[in-house]
Amino acid sequence: MAKILQSLQNTVIASLILVVIMVIIVVGVHKQGLELDRIWWSFLFRWIHVAGGVMWIGLLYYFNFVQIPNMGKIPDEQKPAISKVIAPSALFWFRWAAMATIVSGLILAQLNGYLLNALTLGFMDGAAKSTAIGIGMWLGIIMWFNVWFVIWPNQQKALGLVEADAPTKAAAARTAMLFSRTNTMLSLPMLYAMVSAQNLY
Repeated sequence: MAKILQSLQNTVIASLILVVIMVIIVVGVHKQGLELDRIWWSFLFRWIHVAGGVMWIGLLYYFNFVQIPNMGKIPDEQKPAISKVIAPSALFWFRWAAMATIVSGLILAQLNGYLLNALTLGFMDGAAKSTAIGIGMWLGIIMWFNVWFVIWPNQQKALGLVEADAPTKAAAARTAMLFSRTNTMLSLPMLYAMVSAQNLY
């Protein structure tokens, strides 16, 4: 077991194997759940959407609740470990988790037939559920845009991954932080809209 858990790759593979075992047990016992119809594909993309969202928002919260507040406490000689090793790796998973969340969410909405109603905030069908999920979708799209087109380009400068002078690096770090905080601010309304749409309407 330690051999599996000492490797992240092996741990993820073991996790997926556990999923397959669970599916085999449930499908074997109940003879349902693997019809590969629209409902199954909708489930699959919801699962991907939730998994991507957990990683995306988890990393967003890591940056805002752990890394940013504690950077000032780290001695200068130790900061390169964060800026050269941890932050670039975390930002890689952060931005691709954002992409997976948005793409799977849009596919899910299309499969379930509410994409247009949600994107028009319920004005087409007059349904509260469409308004709620639509608000969540638009907040998610704004957050995704911030990740890819504001936070990541500025973090590249701030971390020295692209050439920039010291004042540009400082300005880029501040911009990345402010937009990361913006995403943190939008995350709770976004999550409320998504969950309420599934449970209240």
